[in-house]
Formats: sequence, C-alpha cells, structure tokens
Amino acid sequence: MGYGIKLKVFGDYACFTRPEMKVERVSYDVITPSAARGIIEAIYWKPAIRWVIDKIHVINEVKFTNIRRNEVSQKVSDSAVKKVMKNGKGELYLLASDIKGKIRQQRASMILKDVCYIIEAHFEMTERAGDEDTVQKHYNIALRRMRQGQCYHQPCLGTREFVANFEIVENEVAKSFYEEKLDLGWMLWDIDFKNDMTPMFFRASMKSGIIDVEDLLKVR
Repeated sequence: MGYGIKLKVFGDYACFTRPEMKVERVSYDVITPSAARGIIEAIYWKPAIRWVIDKIHVINEVKFTNIRRNEVSQKVSDSAVKKVMKNGKGELYLLASDIKGKIRQQRASMILKDVCYIIEAHFEMTERAGDEDTVQKHYNIALRRMRQGQCYHQPCLGTREFVANFEIVENEVAKSFYEEKLDLGWMLWDIDFKNDMTPMFFRASMKSGIIDVEDLLKVR
C-alpha cells in the first residue's frame, strides 16, 4: 500500500447519478467511490500511480432537492469538430432555440445539497512506473497540490455544473452527522473499461458515518 491522504470535499450541490435511471437524473445518497477517485485524479494523476479509495466519511446530513432545467438532446458532431480543427476557426456550440433541430428538452433532477465528505485514499505504483518514479516523490507532489488548491481541471461533485471545493485534512476527521449503521443498497463502484465499460457494483453500508470501501469490496 502506498502513502495515504485524507481530502475534504464539499459543495452546495451534487449529483452522483444512478445508472438505472435513464431519463431523469436521480442521485445516490452519497458520493460513489469512482466519483471520489475522479476528484483526486483531477488534483493529481500520473500514469505511474493508481488511486484507491479506502474510506468515505459522510459529514453532513443527506438532503435532497429537486431542480428542473432545459437541456439539449444532441452533441456537436464529429464532422463539425474536425472542420474547426482543420480550419483553425469556427463555432462549436449548439443553439437550443434552433428551429430545425428541436433539440431543447426539459428534464427534472433529484440532487443532493450541502454535501461534505472526507475521502481516505492511497495510491499504488503501476507497471508504467519508471526508475525515477518513487512513492515519496508522488506523495509529496500530491500533498503540495492539495495544500495549495491546485488541480489539472476543476473537480466536480458528480456532474460538471456542481463544483467540488477541496482541502487537505491533516488533523482529526470531523464528526459525522450519523451515528447509527445504515444500509445504502447497491452502489456503483467503478466501470470496467477493459470489458466493454461494464458497470461494477457493491453493497454499500455506512457505520457511524463511515463507508469502509475496502472492507465492503471483500464481500462484493
């Protein structure tokens, strides 16, 4: 096991979408391990290391709210992207008011509000690590970036519009709102990209506000 870190992530809203919901977005009760890893990778990632989520502390009470918004049902075409790349100029956007496309759709979402989590994670060296890659080197870089609030791209709480604020935790972990044991049901653990992007699930439970991912995966 590599060196571990504790990262506090928080924000006004979050949406960790359940994959079984096709049209309307409905969030899980808490952050998923894959979403937690994505936040850390947005801060620091290299081919030589692989982040592993150990525990998730749910600090705030789980609260849901509903929103309704206009979305578009199409994406910018590949041909349009290639044309702009070739010419070096152009417009890459969709007009929801386009009469021809009729692409605007109104959708509802059930999202979380006022979320706060503390993620315990460690990294492991991969087969792509070279002689210059050491555990101490990557650990120190990761710590420095987390302390300074640096990231490769803005981490998010499930979807891009919900920004994830973060800070390193170097003292005691804050106490959770929850004290009892709760069954959270089946939750998305990760996506197997080597096997046709097959979703992988685990039975999540929370004890005193802590989801012990490493322990739960042993009985998945």
